[in-house]
Amino acid sequence: MNQINDKEVIEKVLNGNHELFGVIIKKYEKSVASTIKGMLGDCPEAEEVGQDTFIRCFQSLNKFRGDSSLKTYLIRIALNLSLNEIKKRKRMMNRTSRLEDFNQVADKVEDIAHERNDLRDLIHKSLERLEPKQRSVLVLRIIEGYSTKETAKILGVPVGTVLSRLYRAQENMRIILGSHWYK
Repeated sequence: MNQINDKEVIEKVLNGNHELFGVIIKKYEKSVASTIKGMLGDCPEAEEVGQDTFIRCFQSLNKFRGDSSLKTYLIRIALNLSLNEIKKRKRMMNRTSRLEDFNQVADKVEDIAHERNDLRDLIHKSLERLEPKQRSVLVLRIIEGYSTKETAKILGVPVGTVLSRLYRAQENMRIILGSHWYK
């Protein structure tokens, strides 16, 4: 199939050619997966959130106004669903002793990092310890490479908020990673 732009694909999908939505999935699945993995880590829920992202996009495609790119729209859906999953995890943690569970998770993170000696795993686990708002900014700016302005647009916050969240996230990552390296 010739190169077809997102606007044309959306128009054809909305006019009944639902199979063409596969073009959107193929084009953006790696970006969506990377964002979700940055938010949730490598877990079974990440795959579910990825599938739900494309389902939500398909279901709301008629509401897509084109104010931003389709990729930005998908990333925003992925972030929202990831944040919902984080909230769900928090509710589950609240049912058990939060402090004990947090310490156990932190201990497991350190054990896993030592056993595997895998920096990427350590960074993902460290990301999980950040507040979701800080994590989303760090994932979009540092891992995904979006500009500050693009990140602000995706998150629907002012540029100054992105900058302050990024600063706090980086400081917290230094503390988290520093406690691992300098025991």
